[in-house]
Amino acid sequence: MTKRSPFKYFKTSPEIIRLEVMLYVRFPLSLRNVEDLLHERGIDVSHETVQFWWNRFGPLFASEVRKRRIEGLKASRRQWHLDEVFVKISGERHYLRRAVDHEGEVLESYVTKTRDKKAALKFLRKAMRKHGRPEVIVTDRLRSYGAALKEIGTMARQATGRWLNNRAENSHLPFRQRERAMQLFRRLRSLQMFVSIHASVTNHFNSERSLTSRSNFKLNRTAALAEWRQLLAG
Repeated sequence: MTKRSPFKYFKTSPEIIRLEVMLYVRFPLSLRNVEDLLHERGIDVSHETVQFWWNRFGPLFASEVRKRRIEGLKASRRQWHLDEVFVKISGERHYLRRAVDHEGEVLESYVTKTRDKKAALKFLRKAMRKHGRPEVIVTDRLRSYGAALKEIGTMARQATGRWLNNRAENSHLPFRQRERAMQLFRRLRSLQMFVSIHASVTNHFNSERSLTSRSNFKLNRTAALAEWRQLLAG
């Protein structure tokens, strides 16, 4: 039995919907910025429509990207970098935790209300359930990580150092840019959904341009864009 297309009851073409979601997630643009960019391309939609498309198709695109990249994540068990940054939701402080592999691939993004052992343990178990146990786990000197790793039985794999965790800290920068454009968040659920989708899209288009030649970067960028245009096409 053929799978029903998620675009079936939409008059707008799938190509435009994919373009809108990519613009909104990948770049630090507001809903009205995306509306203006689409208008310049002769596409007349309101920012409310942009928001609806993003909420409806963003999770579907992110899920499809994760499925296609799952084979390439086997090497992610080599080394993980864990870090967290604070995020305000309606004025209340929360913590966005990330697990990043040695190549900068965001493996897991998870929002918690505290920085204690319980929150760190929940985050680690969630990440390991999906990706297995890494050989090395790089963290900062936050004690909750050590306590959580001790309970799991992987404390011997922990590594801490002044500059060792730059991978994880740098992975927060694209999110911070998006956070400013979105003028913060109002609900924990919407934040969790956004960071999950944002991580998948960032992974998909991340070509490590500083580590490859210009010709290879152009090939990788073209391949990533072509693959994005085929999401949910079947």
